Amino acid sequence: MATTSDSSVSFNQTDTRHDEMHSTIEAWIDDLVDHVDDAQATEEFQEWLDIQSRFHDYSHRNTLLITLQCPEATKVAGYNTWRNEFDRHVQEGEQGIWIWAPIITTQCPECENSPSYHEQSYCEYDETPPDEWSKGLVGFKPTAVFDVSQTEGESLPELETEATGDADDLVPALEDAAADVGVTVRIVAADEWEHGDATGVCKYRSTRDLHPVVEAKARTNQADLAVTLIHEYAHALLHADVTDEAERAKREVEAEAVAYIVGRYFELDTSGSAFYVAAWQGDDSEAILDRLGRISSTAQEIIGSVVEN
Repeated sequence: MATTSDSSVSFNQTDTRHDEMHSTIEAWIDDLVDHVDDAQATEEFQEWLDIQSRFHDYSHRNTLLITLQCPEATKVAGYNTWRNEFDRHVQEGEQGIWIWAPIITTQCPECENSPSYHEQSYCEYDETPPDEWSKGLVGFKPTAVFDVSQTEGESLPELETEATGDADDLVPALEDAAADVGVTVRIVAADEWEHGDATGVCKYRSTRDLHPVVEAKARTNQADLAVTLIHEYAHALLHADVTDEAERAKREVEAEAVAYIVGRYFELDTSGSAFYVAAWQGDDSEAILDRLGRISSTAQEIIGSVVEN
């Protein structure tokens, strides 16, 4: 996969500075689109994609149940699915995460009940016998699932998305710029981190106080920490008023594109962002261009806040 190069760019303090920066950002976004296309073609990405396709896409109701019981959950599957599909085993003593699983069986075409409930109902349908009925959803039953953190065994493939480079000065600069960006920032020690596999989060003080609070997990790789902070700053600037779950993929692509641009401006290798974007964007990598204006203005705001502090 291609890496970011020649990322150092300086802009003269003239009336054309904004146009120059926007033009450069457009070129970098084109590079990101190319990197995403390259990433999707790699064997590494295809192997990761194959694994992801085996995980069930849970309903909104079940997603809420999973989050309430295990907020740090990232990849969830049933006991036998972990064993048979992924060669992993639920660790002894782990408590199941309870969800509602659909019951699919033959159902009466009239009352839509299973044969046993049909017999107990007042339904008089008798045009075809039960063994000729089609299958359908007749109800739900409680079922236990488990998060990957509750299992052990064969490793799941991971994408290498970490940024690299010298960011020893950038991380403090981003912390200093937090007030200008309009966020409160906290870098949390790894042993105190409460957000599972996530490396950063953007949350709010309360449902009434929508002041964004960015938390990032401390790590040795300062470049990756810096890019995580930028990603979460972008969420704070762009997505405070977005509640539609269908927008989640687009929000993640926007935030990571901003992180790619700002990181590249400060001479970090952010080419790993292509894997992150590819994982969210699917096949339509050029859809990122539809949001160029939002991405560009947000990147410039963060760059300006860091440079001026």
